[in-house]
Amino acid sequence: MTLIANRAGRREWVALSVLVLPLLLVSMDITVLYFAVPEIAADLAPTSTQQLWMIDVYGFVLAGMLITMGNLGDIVGRRRLLLAGATLFGIASVMAAFAPTAEVLIAARALQGLGGATLMPSTLALVRNMFHDQQQRRSAIAVWSIGLSAGAAIGPIVSGLLLNNFWWGSIFLINVPVLALLWILTPMLVPEYRRAGAGSFDAVSSLLSLGAILPIIWGIKEAAAASALSVEAVASIVGGLIVGYFFIHRQRHREHPMLDLRMFRERGFGPAILVNLTAFLCLIGYGIFTTQYLLGVLGMTPLAAALWTMASPVLSFVLVPFAVIFTKKIRPAYVMAVAFLFVAAGFAAMTQVTPERNMPLIVAGTVGIGVGAAIVLTMITDLVVAVAPVETVGSVSALNQTFQEFGGALGIAVFGSIGAVLYGHNLEQNVTPDIPRSTVEAAEETIGSAVQISHDLPAGAADALLHAARGAFADAMNGVALVGLAVALSAAVFTVSRLRHVASLPDEEQVQASLDS
Repeated sequence: MTLIANRAGRREWVALSVLVLPLLLVSMDITVLYFAVPEIAADLAPTSTQQLWMIDVYGFVLAGMLITMGNLGDIVGRRRLLLAGATLFGIASVMAAFAPTAEVLIAARALQGLGGATLMPSTLALVRNMFHDQQQRRSAIAVWSIGLSAGAAIGPIVSGLLLNNFWWGSIFLINVPVLALLWILTPMLVPEYRRAGAGSFDAVSSLLSLGAILPIIWGIKEAAAASALSVEAVASIVGGLIVGYFFIHRQRHREHPMLDLRMFRERGFGPAILVNLTAFLCLIGYGIFTTQYLLGVLGMTPLAAALWTMASPVLSFVLVPFAVIFTKKIRPAYVMAVAFLFVAAGFAAMTQVTPERNMPLIVAGTVGIGVGAAIVLTMITDLVVAVAPVETVGSVSALNQTFQEFGGALGIAVFGSIGAVLYGHNLEQNVTPDIPRSTVEAAEETIGSAVQISHDLPAGAADALLHAARGAFADAMNGVALVGLAVALSAAVFTVSRLRHVASLPDEEQVQASLDS
């Protein structure tokens, strides 16, 4: 008998809007802290190391626990885990808002990361379970992807608005009413799903996955911060890879593995994961340069800089659904290849950036990179879910998002290291001889350091340093954009060559299996 997959109705689409709420919060909290650091530093007096941990510990724990929480949702129920994660995220947000010390704030951010790790795979798994029709599912995942990227984009704007009117803790308290709404609406609209025959929770595999992912991401970010592969960074990455080997070995020999390695036998699954990583590498890796350019070179306020970057998420919201429509007649790989060409065009625009204000050029570059990456991420999420076994959707979505975190960290490391070297070299070449060598070396740290140092210099020397630093940073952006251009073009070719065979969702028997699970 032929099975016709159930089409989603109004209830499922309303439920989708509810599931987007935690996505907005999780991704927003990745960037919301950036502009609040000065006020937090004045209030809590953290050390420089503690400041870094305030920002980084959230992403570290989020990435490290995604696979574990994706598997746990398959076992205990995806809706149940979503509500538990929302509770933890809310408690941690209140704890962060009223943190009396830097140590408490760091601990609260870690708990937020743990809560966020339960929310991301749970929402995507629930979307897959509610939408079985091919085109409806692609549209739903498009909405899911836009919600994920929109949160990171609006984080700085929300932060700027709140910090202009309230104390720094308000950037965390804004999460509470949204989570309360989630708690009320989810039981009413979202059905429960759990994976049949998922087995029991494997604590050893959970620890091994954490021990593999955290050191690798820390090592990559440490290399980016130092603009070189230090002994500590190399040791951390190697240690993570060793633990990762034992994690994979354990998954191969368990009846109910946390990560089913058989999914990599599915043609196209591995390439889809790599394309996913590359899209995030381009988006996150270059995004930090745009922010620094607007703040340090053009001298914008955080709120003004954030508003100028809003064109990308707004256009993504408009254009991504059209890209989904094109997949009715065009295979997703070709749509993604064109999207990577958009990314390449954005990088091409950024190769022309100068220290002079040219906002049409900057907006064109950010839109090309942002919209192109958003289309790829939407399509690739659909592909990853489509080519993997349906019963492993929770673990698959967690793995997909873990590689996104890797892609972002790798992008910051690669682009950041190249940009730092180019910036330092260009500054040394352009600075006037009357500026002391110690001042130049301090200004080579970042464009922000150069701006801060200029405040303590005589007017003539300050102008000379700022002119040299702004020119050096713009030149560094040009060089990094050339690298990004090459990456995007290579990704377009790779996507067509390795994924053009993927055309549809799992077959009807797989749909029935997902309904039964």
